[in-house]
Amino acid sequence: MFNVRTPVFPLSLVALLLLLTSALAQAVELPRQEAVPGGIAIIDLGTGAQAPKAFYKDKPVMVVRNQDRWHAVVGIPLSTRPGKHFLRTQAGEHKKTYAFQVVDKAYKAQHITLKDKRKVNPNAEDMKRIRQESKLIKAALSHWDDTLYASSPLLDMPAKGPLSSPFGLRRFFNGQPRKPHSGIDIAAPENSPITAPARGKVILTGKFFFNGNSVFIDHGEGLITMYCHMNRIDVTKGDIVERGQQIGIVGKTGRVTGPHVHWGVSMNDARIDPNLVMSALQQAAQAK
Repeated sequence: MFNVRTPVFPLSLVALLLLLTSALAQAVELPRQEAVPGGIAIIDLGTGAQAPKAFYKDKPVMVVRNQDRWHAVVGIPLSTRPGKHFLRTQAGEHKKTYAFQVVDKAYKAQHITLKDKRKVNPNAEDMKRIRQESKLIKAALSHWDDTLYASSPLLDMPAKGPLSSPFGLRRFFNGQPRKPHSGIDIAAPENSPITAPARGKVILTGKFFFNGNSVFIDHGEGLITMYCHMNRIDVTKGDIVERGQQIGIVGKTGRVTGPHVHWGVSMNDARIDPNLVMSALQQAAQAK
């Protein structure tokens, strides 16, 4: 019979490893808080061995650990009215309610002229298609997966180029008011690569009337990203994509005036400003 000895590491090495592990766990960067319609509220939920379940407007909310404390990362819908709002948590039998304030934000207006009149006033056949596609898109953006595919809620830019349309713009197409801009437009060169901003699972792809060729990626716990107007899609539903992996190329399909990628970010089924989930390094690079 063989005697199997368990390797013994020097105490100093064990202590160093524990310190490094603790430092890495505490170095997780949270998104930028901006408690406005289309923004993010970050709520300190305290300490505990297990993450509590959190809900806002009866929808589950991402909970992450930072500096040995749990934090709820709450996406605030663009349609939210300013004032006091409430987050509900549950840890076992223990329930708690947290109040937070949402303040107003005035977004600028944008007037766009389109030559394709059907992209402004679709016909009956177009509307039938649009209603069918809307169900698929809504289901993707509201999807919840307990698996946290990404290591944090922070994302990389999916394409290289200047921002041509910021988040939240009150849009007018050919003088007619439409829904606010629920993402940002990156004016990257046509056929340049679009890459995954973090690890995730592809939950929907397709060619849509307004959005053109589009990809939807689930990064876990209600964090969904969407990419629209692509010339080509390089992934399929069910694929696990890694940070930086190419998912397609920039195009001008759907309702567009030129090549770009529309990048949308959804948290707990609320469309939020993608700038809030970019790291300081990413924002500095974008500003150059």
